[in-house]
Amino acid sequence: MNSVVKTLKERGFFKQCTDIDSLERLLDSEKVTCYIGFDPTGISLHVGHLLQLFAMAHFNRAGHRGIALVGGGTAMIGDPSGKTEMRKILTKGDIERNSGLFKKQISRFIDFESGNALLLNNADWLKNLNYIDFLRDIGSQFSVNRMLGFETYKKRLETGLSFIEFNYQLLQSYDFLVLNREYGCRLQMGGDDQWGNIVAGVDLVRRKNGVEVFGLTSPLITRSDGKKMGKTEKGAVFLDPGLVSPYEFFQYWRNTADADVVRFLKLFTFMPLEEIAEYEGLKDREINRGKEKLAFELTAIVHGKEEAEKAMGAARSAFGNGEKDKSGMPSITIPGEELKAGVNIVELFTRTNLCGSRSEARRLVLQNGASVNEKKINDIECTIDASCVKDGEIILKAGKKRYFRVIIS
Repeated sequence: MNSVVKTLKERGFFKQCTDIDSLERLLDSEKVTCYIGFDPTGISLHVGHLLQLFAMAHFNRAGHRGIALVGGGTAMIGDPSGKTEMRKILTKGDIERNSGLFKKQISRFIDFESGNALLLNNADWLKNLNYIDFLRDIGSQFSVNRMLGFETYKKRLETGLSFIEFNYQLLQSYDFLVLNREYGCRLQMGGDDQWGNIVAGVDLVRRKNGVEVFGLTSPLITRSDGKKMGKTEKGAVFLDPGLVSPYEFFQYWRNTADADVVRFLKLFTFMPLEEIAEYEGLKDREINRGKEKLAFELTAIVHGKEEAEKAMGAARSAFGNGEKDKSGMPSITIPGEELKAGVNIVELFTRTNLCGSRSEARRLVLQNGASVNEKKINDIECTIDASCVKDGEIILKAGKKRYFRVIIS
C-alpha cells in the first residue's frame, strides 16, 4: 500500500475513493498533485477545516504536491453541501478580505516556500467567465437527473434549492478541470459531504481532458457524544486568535472527552502512531495526559509554540496543579478605584468573554454556574469589591472549565 494512503487510512482520514487501486498505483509510480478547496465564507478558518488541512499536510509530507485552493470565486455563490438553507450572499470586498486571512492561516499547516505546495484562488479564472460560453462548454456535460440524485441536492430540495446554488457543482468541477489542465492536478480531496461535487469533477475532467483523475473523501468528524466538532455554547471554534484566544483554543481541546483522545491525536497532530498508542487504554486522571498533549500539539501548530506554552501554563494554574503562570489566560484590567464602589457580578461577567450579553451572564449566575475565586455566586445582586482581590487579581469561572482573569491596576 502506498505510504500516504496507508497514513490516511491508519490515522482515520479515509472514507471513500473513486478508484483506490488505480490511485495507489499512481501514487507509487510518480509525484502526484492534489487539491483541496476552502471557500472564504467567514473571516476565519475554524476547527471544521482542520481535517482537510492535516490531510493535505500528510500528502505533502509524503513527497507529493498540494494545492490549497481559496474559493474567492465559488464563495460568491455558496456551496449547498451540508446546509439546510441558502448561505448568506457575501460582498466582493468581504470575500477578498476573507481570502487574504485564509491564506495566512493555511500557511501554518502547509509550507508554500518549499515549492512542494501552491496557494491559488479560483477567482482568477471564475470571475471573468463568459456565461454563455460556460453553459455551452461545461453545462452541457452535466445531467440534471444525475445531479438531483446526489444526497446534497435531495436534502436541499426539501427546504428549497436556489438556481444560483445549483450552479455550484459546475463551478467546483470546472476548478478541477482548470487545475488539471494548468497544474497537472490528478486528485481532489475533501469532506464526505463533498462526494457528489468531487465525483462530478472527476467525470468532467475525464470527458474534457481525456485524463484519469481521482476523488478521495474523509469522514465527517463528530465527537463521541454525536455532536458536531468545533461547536461550543459560544459558537464556532475559530483559528483566528482575535476571535478565539490561544488559551480558549487550548482549553477546547483539553476538554476533549476521554473516548475521543486517541482518535483526535491521530487526526489533529503529527505525532507518530507508536507514540499515540501509549495513550490507548488510559482512564480517569491518566487520560488527562493525552488531553493536554493533544491541546498543546495542536495549539502550537495553529498559534505557535510560545502561545501553546503560555496557554498550558495558564490552564495548569487555573486547575491548581502547582504551576503559577497565568499569562496565557484571557484577561482584562480594571482600575482599583472602580472596585472601591464595587461592581455588580452580572456587569463584571458581561465585560469578559465568558458571557456574550447581560442576559447570558444573569442566567449563568442564577443557574449556579458563576464562580469568583472558586466560590460559587448565585445572587445577581452580588457586588464584587476590593475584598475579592487576591494577589492583585480576581479569577472568574463559568461552568467547570472556563476561566477569566481580572487584573487590578
